Amino acid sequence: MTLSFDLTTEGARDALRARATPAEKPSLIGLTRAELGAALVASGIVPERQAKMRAQQLWHWMYVRGVSDFASMFNISKDLRAELDKHFTVARPEIVEEQISSDGTRKWLFRFPPRGAGRPVEIETVYIPEEGRGTLCISSQVGCTLTCSFCHTGTQKLVRNLTSEEILAQLLTARDRLGDFPDRDTPDGAIVPAEGRKVSNVVMMGMGEPLYNFDAVKKALLIASDGDGLSLSKRRITLSTSGVVPEISRTGEEIGVMLAISLHATNDDLRDLLVPINKKYPLKELIAACRAYPGLSNARRITFEYVMLKDVNDSIEDAKGLIRLLKGIPAKINLIPFNPWPGTNYQCSDWETIEKFADYINNAGYASPIRTPRGRDILAACGQLKSESERMRKVDRLALEAMMIAGHGEA
Repeated sequence: MTLSFDLTTEGARDALRARATPAEKPSLIGLTRAELGAALVASGIVPERQAKMRAQQLWHWMYVRGVSDFASMFNISKDLRAELDKHFTVARPEIVEEQISSDGTRKWLFRFPPRGAGRPVEIETVYIPEEGRGTLCISSQVGCTLTCSFCHTGTQKLVRNLTSEEILAQLLTARDRLGDFPDRDTPDGAIVPAEGRKVSNVVMMGMGEPLYNFDAVKKALLIASDGDGLSLSKRRITLSTSGVVPEISRTGEEIGVMLAISLHATNDDLRDLLVPINKKYPLKELIAACRAYPGLSNARRITFEYVMLKDVNDSIEDAKGLIRLLKGIPAKINLIPFNPWPGTNYQCSDWETIEKFADYINNAGYASPIRTPRGRDILAACGQLKSESERMRKVDRLALEAMMIAGHGEA
């Protein structure tokens, strides 16, 4: 059974509103240590000789303890906490809605201040629990510029890039809600890994193209992987790009996370249609950039994502073309059953076709898992994310979800 918590009602949102970030106070989340120290000195509340020590204290409270207010930072004097609260914030974003799928997948709709966009903006973040790990799918932009024809997010125009603070806030809030910080309880009935972290993996596969927001994504992921803070392994962080070729090498050199390529076709004609950025950076350039990816090895393979579209890219000839294209690249090929969304003209390949495609690729020596669709009933699956302000009316969306729960929305 799908659960949906509508947090737009006054009673449900009073507590969350109190914790939402005030627009007039800058947040300390998303700053590097050096920037954090400089902000404290510039505010006049910390002398320069103390800046490094105070920055380290705040870093620990924000990223190890996960606190969202200065009052909880008990090894800082009461007077300094009051001054910090007067000048800055470490609060979480507003949660407009939280939905829980029948399979345990969770989707949050977050609202952020305008920041030059003219109005508050909304993005979606998805948590996918599995045996032994919990994966958080994070957004990097409000909307998207790429207009991939099979992707629901691509039908929403780009509003603006997210800041490093807003990217990290998705991770921090998810850990809050799942009880993944010290002294926090996991919600009753929540589906999470039995041991270890509730959020063990992060994928930059939500709304937007991460490499069109490189600097903010870089800063956020370096903070997320900092060993004295959130301490996520870079091998458990995957950045997915549709093929912004000039930034691929920089991703390996400057961020050092795992790379995924949103591929979906093995020839330029079809990829031009499915992933229009291919017209700017065609397959020959994209594959060359993948072969040169820093740190590429059999232990650090590139994941190639391939959505299965009925009678479009799912033939054995397409599978043969995929093997030829990726020859010699340490790679894993993720086959993604197409996830339906309102208004699409595409259909998901038949399951038998997907299995034959996977068998051919496996026999050629490539790992080719078929991604189990998760969260389809709450439009949280791959390619379905689109912020509430740009989606269909809520009554229509809930009707669609009810239809999909009944089994009629599975392509």
